[in-house]
Amino acid sequence: MTAVVYYCLLGLGLAVTGNSVPYLFPVVVCHLITVVIVYPWYRLVVFRVSGESWVTGYLRFYVVGLSFLGASLAGLPLLVEFAGIPVMVAQGLIILASPPLSYAINRAWTFRDRSAA
Repeated sequence: MTAVVYYCLLGLGLAVTGNSVPYLFPVVVCHLITVVIVYPWYRLVVFRVSGESWVTGYLRFYVVGLSFLGASLAGLPLLVEFAGIPVMVAQGLIILASPPLSYAINRAWTFRDRSAA
C-alpha cells in the first residue's frame, strides 16, 4: 500500500512541478506525505496495535521509511542521470523490493508486541 500511495503521489508531484524543481525534491515531499497518510492504516488495520504511544510508533515507522527514502535518493540519480532511465520507471525499479522488506521490518520492529518482551 505504501508503495502505491507514494508512487501515485510522486507521479502527481512530478507532473505538477515539471522541470521547475529538481526531481529529488518531489521524491522527498511525497515520501513525507506518504508516511503521514499510511501510518494510521498500518497501525490500526495491518498490524492492529493498541496500547502504545502513537508518537513512538510513528517515529519507528518513520525511521524505517527513511531507509527507503535513502535508497531512492541514492539510486535515482544513478538510474536517471547515468543510465538515462525516466524518473518514474527508475523509482518503480527501486521500490519493487520495498513492500516485502518494509512489511518484514515493520512487523519485527515497528509494530511488534512489546508487552511480550
